[in-house]
Amino acid sequence: MKHLVVASTSYQLLCLAAAADHGVFDGGERVLVLADGSQLPELTTPLPEVAGYDQLVARFDRVVDLAGLIAPRRPAQFSPRGEELTMWEALLRSHWGLGEEPVTLWLDAIQVNPGLALARVFFDADLNAHADGLMAYGPTRSRLPLAVRQRVGTLLHVDLVPGLRPLMLHEASPALTALPVSRLRAVIDEVGRSVGAEDAARVQAFVGAAGERSGEEPRTALILGQYLTKLELLTTEEEDELHRDMVTAAREAGATHCVFKPHPAAGPALAEALTAHADALDLPLLVLNSPVQAELLFAALRPHLVVSAFSTGLATADTVFGLDARAVGTARLLDRLQPYQNSNRVPLTLVDALYAGDLPAPAAAPDDLPPRRRLQLLLHAVAYCMQSQNLDDLRHDAVSYLTDARGNPEMRFFKKRRILALGLPGVRPPGRLDGLPLPVRRVVRRGVRVWRRSTAGRAPF
Repeated sequence: MKHLVVASTSYQLLCLAAAADHGVFDGGERVLVLADGSQLPELTTPLPEVAGYDQLVARFDRVVDLAGLIAPRRPAQFSPRGEELTMWEALLRSHWGLGEEPVTLWLDAIQVNPGLALARVFFDADLNAHADGLMAYGPTRSRLPLAVRQRVGTLLHVDLVPGLRPLMLHEASPALTALPVSRLRAVIDEVGRSVGAEDAARVQAFVGAAGERSGEEPRTALILGQYLTKLELLTTEEEDELHRDMVTAAREAGATHCVFKPHPAAGPALAEALTAHADALDLPLLVLNSPVQAELLFAALRPHLVVSAFSTGLATADTVFGLDARAVGTARLLDRLQPYQNSNRVPLTLVDALYAGDLPAPAAAPDDLPPRRRLQLLLHAVAYCMQSQNLDDLRHDAVSYLTDARGNPEMRFFKKRRILALGLPGVRPPGRLDGLPLPVRRVVRRGVRVWRRSTAGRAPF
């Protein structure tokens, strides 16, 4: 038996190393397949060069590189035609030394390439999914072919929101395997102590020097940039404003020092503007342009507060490390995110509910909460509105949630048009005049009022 475990991000490497330590891939040779999913490969660190790479991949028997094999195409562009599948299976078995042994695939995204392509190439392989971060809780973004859906066995996910059941591949009814956060914490601590030591020393020197000048007890806030301009959610000016709001929020939360870790693709102008804003608040700020990923810094720095927009790092900081986490700017992003089916909607919704609002995770929620205060029901309602054609069994929960949420702040998670299109409660259906221009509606309504006054008291015909 060969376990082909596909990894496309540095965070996945952490999670898969923890899964290997947990014995998930026991019972066969463990082959790690690198399929770098970076949208900006020229500006981001390749997977073999990420901090702690050698320690992480040591959990596997071998490492192969899909991206290197199909270059100059990127892994997301790997989409063999039907008549090429047999040839590709022979090529991969030969190139990766798989022989004729049965294969089990562990894919990070079965519904899109390269995951879907590998599922088609290894047509008789058992299929399992692993989902890092908050994407695991969202619905599958597209309908899987029946031949693929019937082969799905397990969904492996990190329990970042304790007690919340993920919906990825819900329509395939997979067995859910939650990776204990203690396993992930152990891996991050191990790698972070070695690769994060230099950054930690730099931050400690910065905090110490600034603390001597201010005389305050140091409370460090770590701010994580996300480069939302690339996702076309914000303009460059709006993202600059968002980062300034994060610094302000850190100051209001009692931070005495800020460490800003920008997205690798962000330009230097952002850091300069942010430093000027922090100076105006009398808040010392260090821009940490480090290849070490944010999760490893949690172990090395132990910040008092982590601030971001809707980064998975917020949930990791909270659930895995017990750090205070705060989301900033989620209300604007909820309004901007298009279309409603956008796969970022569930991570954004969860972060807003947990770290900008005050909804408890299901494991900590009391039994007497009303429907609109239950995170699992919120997830079901949002997921149903996103992918109703695949999640018909969630309609009852969506109706229950929206009925209770009507007229309350929780309606911010939904779009009126989407609710009306699905025939769900929560908003007033449009009247007969709603489709007319505003001046016409005013004239008609004025005429109705005049007619009512003129006919008041008359006997009916």
